[in-house]
Amino acid sequence: MSNLPRLIAFYLPQYHPIPENDEWWGKGFTDWTNVTSARPLVPGHYQPHLPADLGFYDLRLSESRSAQAHMAADYGVTGFCYYHYWFNGKRVLNLPMDEVVASGSPDFPFCLCWANENWTRAWDGRSGQILLEQRYSEEDDRAHIEHLLPIFADRRYIRVGNRPLFLVYRTELLPNPACTADIWRAAAVKAGIGDIFLARVESFRSDIDPASIGFDAAVEFAPDWQQVSHLQFGRLKRLLSMAALFPKGFLEHNFAEYDNLVRGMRSKSEVGYRRYRCVTPGFDNSARRKKDATIILNSTPQAYGRWLQDTLIAERLATRPDDEKLVFVNAWNEWAEGNHLEPDQRWGLAYLEANRDAIRASVNSTELECT
Repeated sequence: MSNLPRLIAFYLPQYHPIPENDEWWGKGFTDWTNVTSARPLVPGHYQPHLPADLGFYDLRLSESRSAQAHMAADYGVTGFCYYHYWFNGKRVLNLPMDEVVASGSPDFPFCLCWANENWTRAWDGRSGQILLEQRYSEEDDRAHIEHLLPIFADRRYIRVGNRPLFLVYRTELLPNPACTADIWRAAAVKAGIGDIFLARVESFRSDIDPASIGFDAAVEFAPDWQQVSHLQFGRLKRLLSMAALFPKGFLEHNFAEYDNLVRGMRSKSEVGYRRYRCVTPGFDNSARRKKDATIILNSTPQAYGRWLQDTLIAERLATRPDDEKLVFVNAWNEWAEGNHLEPDQRWGLAYLEANRDAIRASVNSTELECT
């Protein structure tokens, strides 16, 4: 379909046991452990999210990775953006990506996003006991890019303007991101890869012009918490909660409405740099956080589909070359954060069908506008 934006879904490689998780969380731990332990916190709260068609897969198996790619392609996702965990040469959760590169299968486009936070016991990269710490240096930048270059050379690797696309989750944590960008670009050119396309994710800060730090673009992250108004509960309800007459979960966690999230993100001001939009089918990290979880209520496939359709139309009409038009989805399989396109036991394939239908509708809509 002419000038259709590529739809890239963030992908979590957390569904296979690793020695570090065995040590920190218990033998055999994967994110499925969190997923299956979740429970509803208030009336109408959808938990647990349990997988349907693909089951509780193990990403050590090529059959699991192939099934994911085939399903994604069938419903309009054009590539995965794998989270990449690098801690001064130590890698974790790397087996799926290593197997994809080594085997050449599945034959499905992909790119990487460096999740450059500390790995903490609180799961948020900001607080709690540090399990793996990031320590930045020019020496590490050089070692890191040398590891990445063979991956960038893979024929399936996603390119923007013929440049390998590499995302950094939190550029504000880098002591000198412009220097890091220079080191990476020089190494890629020297290796014959050519220049790389660097994008910062607006996960915590959305006030940084990528050009000011030597990057090419920004990728919006959904949910953008600056655009979400949490539900507020007054003193009376707190008193009722103490008397067990009002669900305590409303006071122990942070709740918001999906429609409010969509309105907030669609109303964001335009920026003077290239920003790729991101949509999400929902968010609920109560499977990981027993207190102060953030829960988006009342997401539906229909509401997600409308948001995606409008985002695709806007990107399709953007004045940039067709191979530079992208939209991101958070996420393909973030089960413990309640944002997954993969089918679950409540909605089945409905979100994927909404995904496919939004793509078709965005094409028809823009064709009508051009006639």
